Amino acid sequence: MNNNMRNMAMWALVITMFIVMISMSQNSFQAPSETPMKYSELVDKVEAGQIKMAEIDSDQGYVSGETMDGKKFKVNSGRYNEEPQKLFEANDVVFDHVEPKTTSPLMAILFNALPLLLIIGVSLMFMRSMQGGGRGGAMSFGKSRAKLLNEPAGKVTFDDVAGVESAKEDLKEVVEFLADPTKFTRLGAKIPTGALLVGPPGTGKTLLARAVAGEAGVPFFTISGSDFVEMFVGVGASRVRDMFADARKNAPCIIFIDEIDAVGRHRGVGTSGGHEEREQTLNQLLVEMDGFDGQEGVVIIAATNRPDVLDKALLRPGRFDRQIEVPYPDIAGREKILQVHMRGKPMSADVDVKYVAKGTPGFSGADLANLVNEAALLAARRNKRKIAMREFEDARDKVMMGAERRTLAMSEEEKAMTAYHEAGHAIVGLNMAGSLPIHKATIIPRGRALGMVQYMPERDQISQSRQEMIARMAMAMGGRAAEEIKFGYDKVTSGASSDIEQVTRIATAMVTEWGLSDAVGPIAYKNTDSNSFHPGIGRGSSISPETAAVIESEIKRFVTEAHETATKILKKKKKDWVSLSEALLEYETLSGDEIKDLLKDGTKPHRPDTSAKPKLSAVPTTRGGPSIGKAQPES
Repeated sequence: MNNNMRNMAMWALVITMFIVMISMSQNSFQAPSETPMKYSELVDKVEAGQIKMAEIDSDQGYVSGETMDGKKFKVNSGRYNEEPQKLFEANDVVFDHVEPKTTSPLMAILFNALPLLLIIGVSLMFMRSMQGGGRGGAMSFGKSRAKLLNEPAGKVTFDDVAGVESAKEDLKEVVEFLADPTKFTRLGAKIPTGALLVGPPGTGKTLLARAVAGEAGVPFFTISGSDFVEMFVGVGASRVRDMFADARKNAPCIIFIDEIDAVGRHRGVGTSGGHEEREQTLNQLLVEMDGFDGQEGVVIIAATNRPDVLDKALLRPGRFDRQIEVPYPDIAGREKILQVHMRGKPMSADVDVKYVAKGTPGFSGADLANLVNEAALLAARRNKRKIAMREFEDARDKVMMGAERRTLAMSEEEKAMTAYHEAGHAIVGLNMAGSLPIHKATIIPRGRALGMVQYMPERDQISQSRQEMIARMAMAMGGRAAEEIKFGYDKVTSGASSDIEQVTRIATAMVTEWGLSDAVGPIAYKNTDSNSFHPGIGRGSSISPETAAVIESEIKRFVTEAHETATKILKKKKKDWVSLSEALLEYETLSGDEIKDLLKDGTKPHRPDTSAKPKLSAVPTTRGGPSIGKAQPES
């Protein structure tokens, strides 16, 4: 019986006892229905012959009866008093004795003990609610909040985790130890006490820890780092002790601490009470991990995406001495993750998992799961029996850019502005060495963007060359340059805001981080001040004003040259640019192949509607919307 059932049963018992007590009290002390009469009046009426009949209840001390005129009466005569009987006999009044009521000893005891039992029951309920019944009551703040997950059926295994093969290989040793500790201990080997999973959000750190428990078939305790920290000093340390005590009772087992940076940050900074509580909690965690014996069979797995803020004592050998990187999956990893999430879902024959994986660089496992789910939702809304490639295309655009806004009221001038803007991006990208192949151009509003040009990388880009960066900046400035050429200097809009921000960010990194400026040289001026827009020239920087001026000048030079390059290309390829803009106004969306055919021999798309060709896209460039860093290759 769980805690809720026990609480309900106890409350039901208390309420039943209360009702019984009230009922018995009412039955025992019910007010008499007869007319009360004084004993002296009874004597006068008996002597006057006005009493028809009477009953004597010696046990309760009452005399009741009926007068000659039909009125009932009741007189308090006192218990075991013989005077009423003598009075009735002397005056020839018909009377009788009431049989004394017999009460069982059990009922008598229950009736007498019922108030006490009721008080005890209410007290127990109050104390249990204060202790929380294992659910964090007022008196249970020192108890562990770790949840025990023991999944004999439907447990998670390594087959359910894909895209992180290197991390799984590192954790298989932990699985073997938990399954057969003597295999290691007989040779004098000691398994690492703790394993720290490090990686971006959504990459499957928690799933990996559950898979280790599932493979080894051991209990799995899970808790968040924030569950240890309270406003009262000592509470977190108490919870740590209680958690490890529970783990030892269930050994071999796994303790999983999610977001351990909430409690494991560097010590020695700050003076507030909350900071003191966090340090005491961390100290207790360090002590408990030090006290582990290799025979106990308790392994700690923690996860964080901020390993740089963890205390050094937490990472030394003997504690979290093994750090396992869980990065974003590569193309092969994304393909395996998609296959896992596609299990049990009806897929159309045109779904190419490799192509979907290729078009989702930078997606985490959680992102890919969301992508498959969105595709399934779209197919259901369209009353389809299977999920087709078109659903994956639309789902990815929705995840990256937001839902389509076909109901957005745009004037003809705004549509033309968007078409020429996006065509400018495409034409510059097609004529720049190092640019990615174009996959799709559209002027359908989506999210905050009024249009976009999407690119398909041939592979996951780990690094970028100078040529690729320059091409990327020129392509991004193609929209602003197109607006200036077509509509004039005074008609330029704010639609290129995200493009300008993207170009500025690339130029700043080239100058201050990657050493790609001849004037500045291969020196890193990156500043960790998050409030500074330009890394290296913000507040707290140690560089001189002269160097800051050179950095600003170089950043401006890169941005300006990108704009000039885009302007030259659009003027040189004006015919292609205008042709593509008019096609976008007519068809709204063009695939990469349709753009190539159009620019090659003027062939226009032959399709019954203006929908895009059902393929997957990547790396969008938007007008009037935010830059989509998730789909862009990492620097």
